[in-house]
Amino acid sequence: MSRLSAIAAASAAVLLSLNASAQDRTQPPSPGPPRPLKLPPVERLTLPNGVPVLLVEAHEVPVVEVALVIRSGAASDPAGRAGVAAMTADMLDEGAGGKSSLELADAVEFLGARLATGASWDFSTVGIHVPVARLAQALPLLADVALRPDFPERELGRLRKEALTDLLQARDSPGAVAGAALARAVFGESHRYALPQSGNAPSLAALTVADLKAFHAAHYVPGNATLVVVGDVGRSVLGELQQAFGAWPAGGAPPPAMPAPAQVKGRTLWLVHRPDSPQSVIRVGRVGPSRSTADYHALEVANTLLGGSFTSRLNDNLREQHGYTYGAGSGFAYRRAGGLFGGGADVQADATADAVTQFLKELDRIGVPPSVEETERARNYLALGYAEAFETTGQIASQIVEQVVYELPGDVFEAFVPKVLAVGADEIARVGGQYMGSQDLAIVVVGDRAAVEEPLRSLALGAVRTLSIDEVMGPAPQID
Repeated sequence: MSRLSAIAAASAAVLLSLNASAQDRTQPPSPGPPRPLKLPPVERLTLPNGVPVLLVEAHEVPVVEVALVIRSGAASDPAGRAGVAAMTADMLDEGAGGKSSLELADAVEFLGARLATGASWDFSTVGIHVPVARLAQALPLLADVALRPDFPERELGRLRKEALTDLLQARDSPGAVAGAALARAVFGESHRYALPQSGNAPSLAALTVADLKAFHAAHYVPGNATLVVVGDVGRSVLGELQQAFGAWPAGGAPPPAMPAPAQVKGRTLWLVHRPDSPQSVIRVGRVGPSRSTADYHALEVANTLLGGSFTSRLNDNLREQHGYTYGAGSGFAYRRAGGLFGGGADVQADATADAVTQFLKELDRIGVPPSVEETERARNYLALGYAEAFETTGQIASQIVEQVVYELPGDVFEAFVPKVLAVGADEIARVGGQYMGSQDLAIVVVGDRAAVEEPLRSLALGAVRTLSIDEVMGPAPQID
Protein backbone atom coordinates (compact mmCIF):
# COMPACT_ATOMS: atom_id res chain seq x y z
CA MET A 1 0.00 0.00 0.00
CA SER A 2 1.33 3.46 -0.89
CA ARG A 3 1.96 6.06 1.80
CA LEU A 4 -0.96 8.23 0.50
CA SER A 5 -3.31 5.25 0.48
CA ALA A 6 -2.31 4.34 4.01
CA ILE A 7 -2.96 7.91 5.21
CA ALA A 8 -6.39 7.93 3.48
CA ALA A 9 -7.33 4.59 5.02
CA ALA A 10 -6.27 5.74 8.47
CA SER A 11 -8.23 8.99 8.11
CA ALA A 12 -11.35 7.09 7.06
CA ALA A 13 -11.01 4.77 10.04
CA VAL A 14 -10.73 7.73 12.42
CA LEU A 15 -13.82 9.37 10.89
CA LEU A 16 -15.83 6.15 11.13
CA SER A 17 -14.77 5.77 14.75
CA LEU A 18 -15.79 9.34 15.56
CA ASN A 19 -19.16 8.92 13.83
CA ALA A 20 -19.83 5.64 15.62
CA SER A 21 -19.05 7.15 19.00
CA ALA A 22 -21.22 10.21 18.30
CA GLN A 23 -24.35 8.24 17.30
CA ASP A 24 -26.52 5.94 19.35
CA ARG A 25 -26.93 2.84 17.16
CA THR A 26 -29.17 1.04 19.66
CA GLN A 27 -32.28 3.03 18.73
CA PRO A 28 -33.71 3.98 15.32
CA PRO A 29 -33.65 7.69 14.55
CA SER A 30 -36.76 9.60 15.55
CA PRO A 31 -38.93 10.95 12.74
CA GLY A 32 -38.91 14.68 12.23
CA PRO A 33 -42.04 16.75 12.81
CA PRO A 34 -44.69 16.55 10.05
CA ARG A 35 -44.42 19.41 7.60
CA PRO A 36 -47.55 21.46 7.00
CA LEU A 37 -49.36 20.53 3.81
CA LYS A 38 -49.16 23.43 1.36
CA LEU A 39 -51.53 23.02 -1.55
CA PRO A 40 -52.42 25.45 -4.31
CA PRO A 41 -55.78 27.09 -3.57
CA VAL A 42 -58.97 25.61 -4.98
CA GLU A 43 -60.69 28.25 -7.08
CA ARG A 44 -64.46 27.87 -7.37
CA LEU A 45 -66.03 28.91 -10.65
CA THR A 46 -69.35 28.17 -12.36
CA LEU A 47 -70.45 27.59 -15.94
CA PRO A 48 -73.55 29.47 -17.15
CA ASN A 49 -75.63 26.28 -16.97
CA GLY A 50 -74.86 26.02 -13.25
CA VAL A 51 -72.14 23.35 -13.31
CA PRO A 52 -69.57 24.14 -10.57
CA VAL A 53 -65.92 24.14 -11.63
CA LEU A 54 -63.19 23.52 -9.05
CA LEU A 55 -59.83 24.64 -10.43
CA VAL A 56 -56.40 23.93 -8.97
CA GLU A 57 -53.43 25.43 -10.81
CA ALA A 58 -50.38 23.14 -10.78
CA HIS A 59 -47.77 24.39 -13.23
CA GLU A 60 -44.86 22.03 -12.51
CA VAL A 61 -45.72 19.66 -15.39
CA PRO A 62 -47.51 20.63 -18.65
CA VAL A 63 -50.47 18.27 -18.14
CA VAL A 64 -54.05 18.69 -16.97
CA GLU A 65 -56.59 16.40 -15.34
CA VAL A 66 -60.28 17.05 -15.95
CA ALA A 67 -62.91 14.99 -14.11
CA LEU A 68 -66.66 15.26 -14.42
CA VAL A 69 -68.15 14.08 -11.13
CA ILE A 70 -71.70 12.76 -11.00
CA ARG A 71 -72.96 12.43 -7.43
CA SER A 72 -74.76 9.17 -8.12
CA GLY A 73 -73.35 5.67 -7.93
CA ALA A 74 -74.37 2.15 -7.04
CA ALA A 75 -76.34 3.42 -4.04
CA SER A 76 -78.71 5.03 -6.56
CA ASP A 77 -79.43 1.81 -8.47
CA PRO A 78 -83.18 1.29 -8.86
CA ALA A 79 -84.71 -1.69 -7.06
CA GLY A 80 -84.11 -4.88 -9.01
CA ARG A 81 -81.47 -3.24 -11.19
CA ALA A 82 -78.34 -3.63 -9.08
CA GLY A 83 -75.34 -2.79 -11.22
CA VAL A 84 -76.97 -0.25 -13.51
CA ALA A 85 -74.77 2.65 -12.30
CA ALA A 86 -71.61 0.62 -12.79
CA MET A 87 -72.68 -0.62 -16.22
CA THR A 88 -73.74 2.86 -17.31
CA ALA A 89 -70.28 4.19 -16.44
CA ASP A 90 -68.57 1.26 -18.15
CA MET A 91 -70.60 1.80 -21.32
CA LEU A 92 -69.91 5.53 -21.69
CA ASP A 93 -66.75 5.08 -23.78
CA GLU A 94 -68.08 2.13 -25.79
CA GLY A 95 -69.46 4.51 -28.40
CA ALA A 96 -70.37 8.19 -28.06
CA GLY A 97 -71.02 11.26 -30.18
CA GLY A 98 -71.27 9.12 -33.29
CA LYS A 99 -67.86 7.51 -32.78
CA SER A 100 -67.44 3.80 -32.12
CA SER A 101 -65.45 2.53 -29.17
CA LEU A 102 -62.43 1.95 -31.42
CA GLU A 103 -62.69 5.41 -32.96
CA LEU A 104 -62.87 6.97 -29.49
CA ALA A 105 -59.85 4.98 -28.34
CA ASP A 106 -57.88 6.05 -31.43
CA ALA A 107 -58.78 9.71 -30.91
CA VAL A 108 -57.74 9.62 -27.25
CA GLU A 109 -54.48 7.83 -28.04
CA PHE A 110 -53.66 10.33 -30.81
CA LEU A 111 -53.80 13.12 -28.21
CA GLY A 112 -51.48 11.25 -25.85
CA ALA A 113 -54.32 11.22 -23.34
CA ARG A 114 -55.89 8.73 -20.93
CA LEU A 115 -59.65 8.57 -20.59
CA ALA A 116 -61.35 6.65 -17.78
CA THR A 117 -64.90 6.09 -16.59
CA GLY A 118 -66.16 4.40 -13.47
CA ALA A 119 -68.66 4.28 -10.64
CA SER A 120 -68.36 3.72 -6.89
CA TRP A 121 -71.08 3.49 -4.27
CA ASP A 122 -71.69 7.25 -4.12
CA PHE A 123 -70.51 8.77 -7.40
CA SER A 124 -69.57 8.21 -10.99
CA THR A 125 -66.70 9.89 -12.86
CA VAL A 126 -65.60 10.54 -16.40
CA GLY A 127 -62.07 11.86 -16.56
CA ILE A 128 -59.26 12.60 -18.96
CA HIS A 129 -55.54 13.20 -18.39
CA VAL A 130 -53.94 15.04 -21.29
CA PRO A 131 -50.97 17.25 -22.23
CA VAL A 132 -52.12 20.82 -21.77
CA ALA A 133 -51.33 21.61 -25.43
CA ARG A 134 -54.05 19.11 -26.47
CA LEU A 135 -56.70 20.12 -23.95
CA ALA A 136 -58.86 21.99 -26.45
CA GLN A 137 -59.07 18.84 -28.60
CA ALA A 138 -59.63 16.53 -25.63
CA LEU A 139 -62.55 18.34 -23.99
CA PRO A 140 -65.04 17.67 -26.82
CA LEU A 141 -64.20 13.97 -26.57
CA LEU A 142 -64.77 14.07 -22.82
CA ALA A 143 -68.11 15.83 -23.34
CA ASP A 144 -69.21 13.30 -25.98
CA VAL A 145 -68.44 10.38 -23.68
CA ALA A 146 -70.12 11.94 -20.64
CA LEU A 147 -73.14 13.56 -22.26
CA ARG A 148 -73.77 11.79 -25.57
CA PRO A 149 -73.13 8.05 -25.11
CA ASP A 150 -74.65 5.74 -27.72
CA PHE A 151 -75.04 2.65 -25.50
CA PRO A 152 -74.74 0.15 -28.38
CA GLU A 153 -76.54 -3.13 -27.74
CA ARG A 154 -73.61 -5.23 -28.94
CA GLU A 155 -71.20 -3.62 -26.48
CA LEU A 156 -73.67 -4.14 -23.62
CA GLY A 157 -73.75 -7.83 -24.45
CA ARG A 158 -69.96 -8.01 -24.40
CA LEU A 159 -69.61 -6.14 -21.10
CA ARG A 160 -72.38 -8.20 -19.54
CA LYS A 161 -70.53 -11.38 -20.51
CA GLU A 162 -67.32 -10.00 -18.97
CA ALA A 163 -69.14 -9.11 -15.74
CA LEU A 164 -70.73 -12.56 -15.52
CA THR A 165 -67.33 -14.14 -16.16
CA ASP A 166 -65.92 -12.11 -13.26
CA LEU A 167 -68.71 -13.45 -11.03
CA LEU A 168 -67.96 -16.99 -12.16
CA GLN A 169 -64.26 -16.57 -11.40
CA ALA A 170 -65.04 -15.03 -8.00
CA ARG A 171 -66.57 -18.33 -6.90
CA ASP A 172 -63.06 -19.85 -7.01
CA SER A 173 -61.58 -17.05 -4.88
CA PRO A 174 -62.07 -17.66 -1.15
CA GLY A 175 -61.39 -13.97 -0.51
CA ALA A 176 -64.15 -12.92 -2.89
CA VAL A 177 -66.55 -15.42 -1.35
CA ALA A 178 -65.71 -14.13 2.13
CA GLY A 179 -66.27 -10.53 1.01
CA ALA A 180 -69.66 -11.36 -0.46
CA ALA A 181 -70.69 -13.25 2.67
CA LEU A 182 -69.53 -10.43 4.94
CA ALA A 183 -71.57 -7.84 3.02
CA ARG A 184 -74.72 -9.91 3.42
CA ALA A 185 -74.02 -10.74 7.06
CA VAL A 186 -73.41 -7.08 7.95
CA PHE A 187 -76.03 -5.29 5.86
CA GLY A 188 -78.79 -7.88 5.67
CA GLU A 189 -80.42 -9.39 2.63
CA SER A 190 -82.56 -6.38 1.65
CA HIS A 191 -80.09 -3.47 1.74
CA ARG A 192 -78.34 -2.43 -1.47
CA TYR A 193 -74.94 -2.70 0.22
CA ALA A 194 -75.48 -6.45 0.54
CA LEU A 195 -74.86 -6.90 -3.19
CA PRO A 196 -71.70 -5.99 -5.16
CA GLN A 197 -71.53 -2.58 -6.80
CA SER A 198 -71.54 -4.31 -10.18
CA GLY A 199 -74.67 -6.33 -9.33
CA ASN A 200 -75.23 -10.07 -9.28
CA ALA A 201 -76.00 -12.58 -12.02
CA PRO A 202 -79.80 -12.07 -12.09
CA SER A 203 -79.59 -8.28 -12.08
CA LEU A 204 -76.89 -8.23 -14.76
CA ALA A 205 -78.89 -10.56 -16.95
CA ALA A 206 -81.90 -8.26 -16.65
CA LEU A 207 -80.11 -5.02 -17.60
CA THR A 208 -81.16 -3.44 -20.90
CA VAL A 209 -80.02 -0.49 -22.97
CA ALA A 210 -83.22 1.25 -21.89
CA ASP A 211 -82.16 0.88 -18.22
CA LEU A 212 -78.80 2.50 -18.94
CA LYS A 213 -80.35 5.36 -20.91
CA ALA A 214 -82.87 5.99 -18.13
CA PHE A 215 -80.18 6.08 -15.45
CA HIS A 216 -78.02 8.38 -17.57
CA ALA A 217 -80.91 10.76 -18.27
CA ALA A 218 -81.88 10.93 -14.60
CA HIS A 219 -78.43 11.33 -13.05
CA TYR A 220 -76.00 12.76 -15.62
CA VAL A 221 -77.45 16.27 -15.32
CA PRO A 222 -75.81 19.64 -14.53
CA GLY A 223 -77.50 19.93 -11.12
CA ASN A 224 -75.85 16.65 -10.10
CA ALA A 225 -72.42 17.35 -11.59
CA THR A 226 -69.15 19.11 -10.81
CA LEU A 227 -66.09 19.62 -13.00
CA VAL A 228 -62.71 19.25 -11.30
CA VAL A 229 -59.70 20.65 -13.17
CA VAL A 230 -56.12 20.23 -11.91
CA GLY A 231 -53.00 21.12 -13.87
CA ASP A 232 -51.07 23.61 -15.94
CA VAL A 233 -54.01 25.90 -16.68
CA GLY A 234 -55.54 29.09 -15.36
CA ARG A 235 -58.95 30.76 -15.28
CA SER A 236 -58.99 30.93 -19.07
CA VAL A 237 -59.84 27.21 -19.06
CA LEU A 238 -63.40 28.25 -18.22
CA GLY A 239 -63.92 29.32 -21.84
CA GLU A 240 -62.81 25.92 -23.14
CA LEU A 241 -65.06 24.17 -20.64
CA GLN A 242 -67.96 26.37 -21.74
CA GLN A 243 -67.40 25.38 -25.36
CA ALA A 244 -67.47 21.69 -24.47
CA PHE A 245 -70.20 21.63 -21.81
CA GLY A 246 -72.12 24.88 -22.32
CA ALA A 247 -74.89 23.30 -24.41
CA TRP A 248 -75.75 20.89 -21.57
CA PRO A 249 -79.26 22.03 -20.48
CA ALA A 250 -79.40 23.24 -16.88
CA GLY A 251 -81.44 21.29 -14.34
CA GLY A 252 -81.49 18.27 -12.08
CA ALA A 253 -80.33 17.72 -8.51
CA PRO A 254 -78.38 15.16 -6.48
CA PRO A 255 -80.39 12.10 -5.44
CA PRO A 256 -81.37 11.71 -1.79
CA ALA A 257 -79.12 9.55 0.34
CA MET A 258 -80.28 5.98 0.78
CA PRO A 259 -81.42 4.87 4.25
CA ALA A 260 -78.49 4.04 6.50
CA PRO A 261 -78.13 0.32 7.22
CA ALA A 262 -79.04 -0.99 10.65
CA GLN A 263 -76.21 -2.01 12.95
CA VAL A 264 -75.40 -5.66 13.52
CA LYS A 265 -76.99 -6.93 16.72
CA GLY A 266 -75.04 -9.47 18.72
CA ARG A 267 -72.45 -11.80 17.22
CA THR A 268 -73.08 -14.14 14.32
CA LEU A 269 -70.78 -16.61 12.59
CA TRP A 270 -71.20 -17.52 8.93
CA LEU A 271 -69.20 -20.63 8.08
CA VAL A 272 -68.88 -21.12 4.32
CA HIS A 273 -67.80 -24.61 3.34
CA ARG A 274 -64.86 -24.84 0.93
CA PRO A 275 -63.88 -28.51 0.83
CA ASP A 276 -60.26 -29.50 1.46
CA SER A 277 -59.12 -25.92 1.88
CA PRO A 278 -55.67 -25.77 3.56
CA GLN A 279 -56.39 -22.21 4.70
CA SER A 280 -59.33 -20.38 6.21
CA VAL A 281 -60.28 -16.88 5.16
CA ILE A 282 -61.48 -14.88 8.17
CA ARG A 283 -63.43 -11.65 7.82
CA VAL A 284 -65.09 -9.67 10.60
CA GLY A 285 -67.26 -6.59 10.19
CA ARG A 286 -70.02 -4.30 11.32
CA VAL A 287 -71.77 -1.20 10.01
CA GLY A 288 -69.39 1.74 10.04
CA PRO A 289 -69.99 5.50 10.05
CA SER A 290 -70.47 7.74 7.04
CA ARG A 291 -67.59 9.86 5.73
CA SER A 292 -69.14 12.96 7.30
CA THR A 293 -68.69 11.65 10.85
CA ALA A 294 -67.10 14.06 13.29
CA ASP A 295 -65.01 11.14 14.56
CA TYR A 296 -63.21 10.64 11.24
CA HIS A 297 -59.71 11.63 12.38
CA ALA A 298 -59.91 9.70 15.65
CA LEU A 299 -61.15 6.64 13.73
CA GLU A 300 -58.25 6.83 11.30
CA VAL A 301 -55.75 6.94 14.16
CA ALA A 302 -57.49 4.12 16.02
CA ASN A 303 -57.61 1.93 12.92
CA THR A 304 -53.96 2.60 12.15
CA LEU A 305 -53.16 1.27 15.59
CA LEU A 306 -55.51 -1.71 15.25
CA GLY A 307 -54.90 -2.92 11.69
CA GLY A 308 -54.10 -0.09 9.31
CA SER A 309 -50.33 -0.49 9.07
CA PHE A 310 -47.72 -3.26 9.01
CA THR A 311 -46.81 -2.55 12.64
CA SER A 312 -50.46 -2.64 13.76
CA ARG A 313 -51.67 -4.78 16.65
CA LEU A 314 -53.53 -7.26 14.45
CA ASN A 315 -50.54 -7.90 12.24
CA ASP A 316 -48.17 -8.09 15.18
CA ASN A 317 -50.45 -10.53 16.99
CA LEU A 318 -51.48 -12.89 14.21
CA ARG A 319 -48.31 -12.74 12.09
CA GLU A 320 -45.38 -11.89 14.31
CA GLN A 321 -46.40 -13.43 17.64
CA HIS A 322 -48.41 -16.47 16.53
CA GLY A 323 -47.40 -17.12 12.92
CA TYR A 324 -50.98 -17.80 11.82
CA THR A 325 -50.84 -15.66 8.67
CA TYR A 326 -48.71 -13.60 6.33
CA GLY A 327 -50.75 -10.52 7.16
CA ALA A 328 -53.79 -9.22 9.04
CA GLY A 329 -55.45 -5.84 8.88
CA SER A 330 -58.56 -3.71 9.22
CA GLY A 331 -60.12 -0.60 7.76
CA PHE A 332 -63.14 1.63 7.29
CA ALA A 333 -65.00 1.91 3.97
CA TYR A 334 -66.74 5.26 4.39
CA ARG A 335 -69.85 5.98 2.34
CA ARG A 336 -72.50 8.66 2.17
CA ALA A 337 -75.02 6.58 4.15
CA GLY A 338 -73.12 4.57 6.71
CA GLY A 339 -70.29 2.33 5.65
CA LEU A 340 -68.34 -0.77 6.64
CA PHE A 341 -65.76 -1.47 9.29
CA GLY A 342 -64.00 -4.72 8.58
CA GLY A 343 -60.89 -6.74 9.25
CA GLY A 344 -59.46 -9.99 8.07
CA ALA A 345 -56.66 -12.47 7.55
CA ASP A 346 -56.02 -15.70 5.67
CA VAL A 347 -54.80 -18.24 8.21
CA GLN A 348 -53.72 -21.87 8.44
CA ALA A 349 -56.78 -24.09 8.74
CA ASP A 350 -55.69 -25.62 12.05
CA ALA A 351 -55.28 -22.14 13.55
CA THR A 352 -58.74 -20.85 12.53
CA ALA A 353 -60.41 -20.82 15.95
CA ASP A 354 -57.31 -19.45 17.68
CA ALA A 355 -57.03 -16.68 15.08
CA VAL A 356 -60.67 -15.68 15.56
CA THR A 357 -60.04 -15.53 19.31
CA GLN A 358 -57.11 -13.18 18.76
CA PHE A 359 -59.21 -10.98 16.46
CA LEU A 360 -61.84 -10.57 19.16
CA LYS A 361 -59.14 -9.88 21.74
CA GLU A 362 -57.70 -7.04 19.67
CA LEU A 363 -61.14 -5.58 18.88
CA ASP A 364 -61.85 -5.40 22.59
CA ARG A 365 -58.39 -4.04 23.43
CA ILE A 366 -58.78 -1.08 21.06
CA GLY A 367 -61.45 0.18 23.47
CA VAL A 368 -58.78 0.67 26.15
CA PRO A 369 -56.53 3.77 26.06
CA PRO A 370 -53.23 2.86 24.35
CA SER A 371 -49.79 3.82 25.56
CA VAL A 372 -48.23 7.17 24.75
CA GLU A 373 -45.76 5.45 22.43
CA GLU A 374 -48.47 3.60 20.46
CA THR A 375 -50.58 6.72 20.16
CA GLU A 376 -47.68 8.78 18.87
CA ARG A 377 -46.64 6.09 16.40
CA ALA A 378 -50.13 5.84 14.89
CA ARG A 379 -50.52 9.60 14.63
CA ASN A 380 -47.11 10.04 13.01
CA TYR A 381 -47.77 7.24 10.53
CA LEU A 382 -50.81 9.09 9.20
CA ALA A 383 -49.43 12.61 9.47
CA LEU A 384 -46.05 11.91 7.85
CA GLY A 385 -47.57 9.94 4.96
CA TYR A 386 -50.48 12.24 4.16
CA ALA A 387 -48.67 14.39 1.59
CA GLU A 388 -48.10 11.31 -0.60
CA ALA A 389 -51.78 11.49 -1.59
CA PHE A 390 -51.20 14.83 -3.35
CA GLU A 391 -48.15 14.13 -5.53
CA THR A 392 -49.78 14.06 -8.98
CA THR A 393 -52.57 15.94 -10.72
CA GLY A 394 -54.63 12.77 -10.68
CA GLN A 395 -54.20 12.31 -6.94
CA ILE A 396 -55.13 15.92 -6.23
CA ALA A 397 -58.21 15.59 -8.43
CA SER A 398 -59.24 12.40 -6.60
CA GLN A 399 -59.01 14.16 -3.25
CA ILE A 400 -61.16 17.04 -4.49
CA VAL A 401 -63.71 14.60 -5.91
CA GLU A 402 -64.10 13.12 -2.42
CA GLN A 403 -64.47 16.61 -0.98
CA VAL A 404 -67.26 17.35 -3.47
CA VAL A 405 -69.17 14.09 -3.06
CA TYR A 406 -69.13 14.07 0.73
CA GLU A 407 -69.53 17.85 1.08
CA LEU A 408 -66.41 18.18 3.21
CA PRO A 409 -65.28 21.59 4.50
CA GLY A 410 -63.00 23.83 2.47
CA ASP A 411 -60.04 23.30 4.80
CA VAL A 412 -60.37 19.50 4.90
CA PHE A 413 -56.88 18.87 3.48
CA GLU A 414 -54.96 21.48 5.45
CA ALA A 415 -56.71 20.45 8.67
CA PHE A 416 -55.97 16.73 8.38
CA VAL A 417 -52.49 16.67 9.94
CA PRO A 418 -53.27 19.02 12.87
CA LYS A 419 -56.46 17.11 13.68
CA VAL A 420 -54.72 13.74 13.53
CA LEU A 421 -51.91 14.96 15.79
CA ALA A 422 -54.50 16.23 18.29
CA VAL A 423 -56.09 12.79 18.77
CA GLY A 424 -55.38 11.47 22.25
CA ALA A 425 -55.38 8.02 23.85
CA ASP A 426 -58.76 8.51 25.51
CA GLU A 427 -60.34 9.51 22.21
CA ILE A 428 -58.88 6.41 20.54
CA ALA A 429 -60.43 4.26 23.24
CA ARG A 430 -63.80 6.01 22.90
CA VAL A 431 -64.13 5.52 19.15
CA GLY A 432 -62.58 2.08 19.36
CA GLY A 433 -65.25 0.95 21.79
CA GLN A 434 -68.05 2.69 19.90
CA TYR A 435 -67.23 1.66 16.33
CA MET A 436 -64.86 -1.33 16.50
CA GLY A 437 -65.95 -3.53 19.40
CA SER A 438 -66.49 -7.29 19.23
CA GLN A 439 -69.93 -7.57 20.82
CA ASP A 440 -72.02 -6.56 17.78
CA LEU A 441 -70.07 -8.25 15.01
CA ALA A 442 -70.48 -10.43 11.94
CA ILE A 443 -67.80 -13.10 11.60
CA VAL A 444 -67.26 -14.96 8.34
CA VAL A 445 -65.01 -17.98 7.88
CA VAL A 446 -64.49 -19.59 4.48
CA GLY A 447 -62.79 -22.95 4.92
CA ASP A 448 -63.11 -26.69 5.22
CA ARG A 449 -66.10 -27.23 7.48
CA ALA A 450 -64.87 -30.64 8.64
CA ALA A 451 -61.62 -29.10 9.89
CA VAL A 452 -62.85 -25.87 11.48
CA GLU A 453 -66.50 -26.17 12.53
CA GLU A 454 -66.06 -27.95 15.86
CA PRO A 455 -63.27 -25.66 17.16
CA LEU A 456 -65.28 -22.60 16.08
CA ARG A 457 -68.48 -23.80 17.74
CA SER A 458 -66.54 -24.39 20.95
CA LEU A 459 -65.84 -20.64 21.13
CA ALA A 460 -69.58 -19.96 21.64
CA LEU A 461 -69.40 -16.90 19.42
CA GLY A 462 -73.15 -16.69 18.86
CA ALA A 463 -75.54 -17.99 16.24
CA VAL A 464 -73.76 -20.14 13.66
CA ARG A 465 -74.95 -20.36 10.07
CA THR A 466 -73.38 -22.89 7.70
CA LEU A 467 -73.54 -22.17 3.97
CA SER A 468 -72.30 -23.49 0.66
CA ILE A 469 -70.61 -21.31 -1.92
CA ASP A 470 -73.80 -21.47 -4.01
CA GLU A 471 -75.80 -20.11 -1.07
CA VAL A 472 -73.43 -17.17 -0.75
CA MET A 473 -72.73 -16.39 -4.41
CA GLY A 474 -75.90 -17.74 -6.01
CA PRO A 475 -75.96 -20.36 -8.76
CA ALA A 476 -73.04 -20.28 -11.17
CA PRO A 477 -73.80 -17.77 -13.97
CA GLN A 478 -74.65 -19.23 -17.36
CA ILE A 479 -72.53 -17.51 -19.99
CA ASP A 480 -73.53 -17.85 -23.63
